[in-house]
Amino acid sequence: MNGPPRTTDIHQAVVEFAASGRDFALAVILKDAGSTPRKAATKALIEASGSIRGTIGGGAIEGETQRRAVEAIRARRPLVFDLVLKGTSAKGDRPICGGTLRILVDPTAAGHRAVYAQAAEARRRRRRGVLVTTVRIAVECQTAVQWFPEGALAADTGFPGGEAVRTALMDETPRLLVQDLPQEGARLEVLVEPLIPPPLLVIAGGGHVGQALALQAGLVGFDVVVVDDRSEFTEAALYPPGVVTRCGDIARELAELPVAGDTFIVLVTRGHRYDKEALAACVHKPAAYIGMIGSRRKVALVRQDLRESAAASEEELGRVYAPIGLDIGAETVPEIAASIVAQLIAVRRKGQAPRMPVV
Repeated sequence: MNGPPRTTDIHQAVVEFAASGRDFALAVILKDAGSTPRKAATKALIEASGSIRGTIGGGAIEGETQRRAVEAIRARRPLVFDLVLKGTSAKGDRPICGGTLRILVDPTAAGHRAVYAQAAEARRRRRRGVLVTTVRIAVECQTAVQWFPEGALAADTGFPGGEAVRTALMDETPRLLVQDLPQEGARLEVLVEPLIPPPLLVIAGGGHVGQALALQAGLVGFDVVVVDDRSEFTEAALYPPGVVTRCGDIARELAELPVAGDTFIVLVTRGHRYDKEALAACVHKPAAYIGMIGSRRKVALVRQDLRESAAASEEELGRVYAPIGLDIGAETVPEIAASIVAQLIAVRRKGQAPRMPVV
C-alpha cells in the first residue's frame, strides 16, 4: 500500500494516517473572525513532504500552514499561530479577505487516534456528539482531545465545563474558549466542536442521472444512499467511495427507510410508474426535501393520480419539488445533476429553493 486509504471524513483520515505510520500534522482552525475562506473547526492533514489532504482555505493561507506544519513535524511539537488576511493589494501574495484565522498545527494527532476513531464511528452511525480539543500554551504547546457522544455528555469536563459542551451541541456552532493559567503567559485554548451528521441524500434510481447526482452531492457534503430494484445499478463500482447502495423494490425501500429532518429524497427512477410509487411511499415522511424528475406533463399526471387515489393530499404534494432542479437550462446529465444539487444546497442552507415553472 502506497499510503492510507482515501476517505471523505477527516477524523477517519487521521486514524488511517496514524495506522500507516507516516508522519503528519493535523491543521485545525481554532477561530475565525471577519471575512475568511473557511471557518472554525475546519481541518486538513499535512504530511512531512508538505502535501495536504483537505483544505483550510487554499492559496497563501494553506501555503503558510503547510510550511509551519513541516517544521512542526520535524520538531514534533504542536504550535498555534495567527494569520491576518489583510493584504493591501490584489497584485500581491498576501490574502486580502480581510479577516483573521487562528490555526493549530498538531504533529502529535496520531496519539489521539482512539478519540478520532470514536468521532469517525459516530459519523458512520449518524450520531451527534462533541469533540473537545484542548491546547495548553506555555513554553511549549500540548494538546488533548476528548469525544463526548450526545447521550453521554459529561457533567464536568474541567474547563470549559459540561454546560459549554452541551450549549455548543445545542447551537451546532463551534466556539473557542480561553482560560489564563497561573504560569505567566500560559493559557488553555479549548475548541468545543459539535459534530453533526451530514445531511442524508436518498436517491431513488441508479441510472445515469442518479450516478451523476451521487458524485456531485458527495462533493458538497451529503451522505448518499442509492436505491434501485436492478442489481446492476447498485454495484459499488458505479459510485464514489462512501455511497451506500440498496437493491430492492424502490417503493418498499423508501417506505422502510428512516427519514428525519435532515433527509433529502430525490426520485429519478426509470419511469413515471416507479416515480409515482416512490413518491407515494415517501410523500408523508418528514424529509427536508422531496424532488421528482420529469416533464411538466408527467408531473401533472402523477400529482393528479395521487390526489384522485387519496395517496397524497394537496398540501403534501405542494412540498414536492417537481419538475426537479433549478431552471438553468440544463440539458446534459451532468448539467441536470448540477441543477438538482444546487436546489438541494439552497434548501439545506436557506430552508427553501426556487422552483421550476409548472406551466
